[in-house]
Amino acid sequence: MAFISKKRKAVNGKVNADKAYSLKDASTLVKEINTAKFDASVDLHVRLGVDPKKADQAIRGTVTLPHGTGKTKRVLVLCTPDKEAAAQEAGADFVGLDEFVTKIEGGWTDIDVIIATPAVMPKIGKLGKVLGPRNLMPNPKTGTVTNDVAAAVNEVKGGKIAFKVDKTGIIHASIGRVSFSPEKIVENSQEFINAIIKAKPSTAKGTYLKGISMASSMSPGIAVDTKAFIH
Repeated sequence: MAFISKKRKAVNGKVNADKAYSLKDASTLVKEINTAKFDASVDLHVRLGVDPKKADQAIRGTVTLPHGTGKTKRVLVLCTPDKEAAAQEAGADFVGLDEFVTKIEGGWTDIDVIIATPAVMPKIGKLGKVLGPRNLMPNPKTGTVTNDVAAAVNEVKGGKIAFKVDKTGIIHASIGRVSFSPEKIVENSQEFINAIIKAKPSTAKGTYLKGISMASSMSPGIAVDTKAFIH
């Protein structure tokens, strides 16, 4: 049997596993039960009533969180030389093409977002096996394949995140840090959940929002009442 510390027992005791909390109460509680000694992320896990195996229900999209994620994202822009200056001026952390394609082929993925211009996508296609599982592959649907690399970099640095349903029908995302005020956690969460609701496919039948859980690093999950989001 795994050892549970007194601190963890106390934390577990604060969360009623049989209760679905309001978003406001969950956002307050997630800060109270955090035991990490660092500024842990606050994550949302949204379980959907969809079949991800069906192409029209493989939900993905983007949303700009009003207060950002609290994490500075490392952005790589893969482009032709004429776009490099614009990407650098916008704040991209890495800019180039061939040298980074070679690095990624060797297993380098020390980045959070990759933005690419349409012209270089044929060179990037072969990186799918490395980038795909890490959700780093540029995609027009998430705005990461574009000729306006400066705008794309600004959006990512300004709090834009991409989301994608996994094979079990759940969308996971970091929507803030425990250092955020409960109000900021609420507002980021609402924006994220509303984006998922807007992405609901017309072919999805039955209950769409099946469950929402909020948690910080190393803390138990807090069930969020989904009724407030059903109109």
